[in-house]
Amino acid sequence: MADPAASSRSLAAPVQGLSRLPVIRQLGVMIGLAASVALGVAIVLWSQTPTYSILYGNLADQDAAQVAQALQKDGIPYRIDPATGAVMVPAAKVQAARMRLAGQGLPKGTAGGLGLFGKDDGFGTSRFVENVRYQQYLEADLARSIMTLDNVEAARVHLAIPRSPTFLRNTEKPSASVLVKLYPGRTLDPGQVAAIVHLVASSVPDLQAARVTVVDQQGQLLTPSDSNSTMALTSSQFQYTRSLEHSYVRRIERLLAPILGAGKVRAQVAADVDFTSTEQTRETYNPDQPALRSEQTVDETTTGTAGAMGVPGALSNVPPGAGAAPAKVAPAAKAAGGGAAGAGAKASSPPAPTNTVRRATRNYELDRTISHTRLPSGTVRRLSVAVLVDDRSVTGPNGKVVHKPLPPAEIARITALVKDAIGFDPRRGDTVNVMSAPFQVPPAPKPLPAPPLWKQPWLWDLGKQVLGGIAVLLLIFGVLRPLLRSLAEKAAALPVPLGAVPGGAAGPAGIGEDQLTLSGQPGTQRLGGPGGYEERLQTAKTMATQDPKRVAQVVKGWVGSDG
Repeated sequence: MADPAASSRSLAAPVQGLSRLPVIRQLGVMIGLAASVALGVAIVLWSQTPTYSILYGNLADQDAAQVAQALQKDGIPYRIDPATGAVMVPAAKVQAARMRLAGQGLPKGTAGGLGLFGKDDGFGTSRFVENVRYQQYLEADLARSIMTLDNVEAARVHLAIPRSPTFLRNTEKPSASVLVKLYPGRTLDPGQVAAIVHLVASSVPDLQAARVTVVDQQGQLLTPSDSNSTMALTSSQFQYTRSLEHSYVRRIERLLAPILGAGKVRAQVAADVDFTSTEQTRETYNPDQPALRSEQTVDETTTGTAGAMGVPGALSNVPPGAGAAPAKVAPAAKAAGGGAAGAGAKASSPPAPTNTVRRATRNYELDRTISHTRLPSGTVRRLSVAVLVDDRSVTGPNGKVVHKPLPPAEIARITALVKDAIGFDPRRGDTVNVMSAPFQVPPAPKPLPAPPLWKQPWLWDLGKQVLGGIAVLLLIFGVLRPLLRSLAEKAAALPVPLGAVPGGAAGPAGIGEDQLTLSGQPGTQRLGGPGGYEERLQTAKTMATQDPKRVAQVVKGWVGSDG
């Protein structure tokens, strides 16, 4: 067990040595001691502080405040980088903090909005500045709305809104472009792209959806280009065909999976789709159902003697007689009175002219049908279905697993189910082929290589603690201990007044036993404090040189006490 007196003397020696140094040296030693202690404390704190990594960078002030509040609520330590404003957390808690914040919907990506409109407007703000600010805030609000989609991490919107022209014929239409940054491994389907396009087009007056362009962070154009409408139509037809085929495949696999087991059926469907668009107009009449629409009848009858006609004279006023064959007369009689007989005959014929006319016009209305037919496009002309079924696994007598193909009856039953699922129509020429074959089991994936040791976050913390401990030990044993030993040695080398008795029993002349020691052996005469024999001897010589009378008295007292 250590002697308390010796411990107190060992601690008091450096202090005594420090007190005997000049004031300037004392001040330097005290400053060095304080700096060493402060350095040791700083090293200990540095070794205990965890390594911080960036959680989120380039956040808006409102987003950073929300993230910091959430971290403080969850008890996760954080720091704010004063240079970049990035939020930093311990490296071991980065992923956990991101998952917690993602569960709370943070960060929300606040990028300003119409709520800030007019906040810093001065009295002399011009109309142009107001329009520019309004456009900026509108772009920020649109970007914020787009970022609410699950697959979009960040978004930027650029609006090109022309000025109102003086003449209406010089009116220019606005346009817009959207840049979206997607989460790793995420994509936007055509429906989501169309939703973004219509969202932007509906938010800006007179903006058409065809003048909105959407681009992702890889520079890929997500909206279809209008430079070639034929290719755009072909692409849409291809997408429709692919979606139709996938629909049939999902229908077949969902039907057969409960029977055969999950992952034991594969199906492929090739659909021949007719995208021909046809319109026709037809006009037909039904002759079996006539109907009288209108009728017009005209009857004319003329009966009576005709009036005088011809050249005025006797013969012209005489009506013609009845027609008769001329009789044969003698030539003499003809010559004598032919003229008188002919005139008498003509005068005795009765005049009776009659004229009858009848006309009829009838209009019939037939049953007429006019039809305009537009044949639908995208009709299925033919389906080709191929279904591959895994063989059954049977355990043999020796314990080995043997694959056996399905029996024909089972294949026929599966074929019937597939035909019913796709709406099989033999008139279209549909075909269904079901085959049983053993599936090859994919090899087990190799485990991912473990990150190297120097990338482990706990290694850096352990290294900091080890370095801190080594630095503290070097500070203690390399600086403080040699300094204290030097002070103790200087305190022992300095002369001690003979009348001073720091400790121990006083001698005959007032000098204690601890001040003078002539030998290092026990029971010998003491001439000094702690130290080696050479040091004590040197101290005794120094005292004898400075004050020989008092040393003589001490020696005389020792001799008298020993005698």
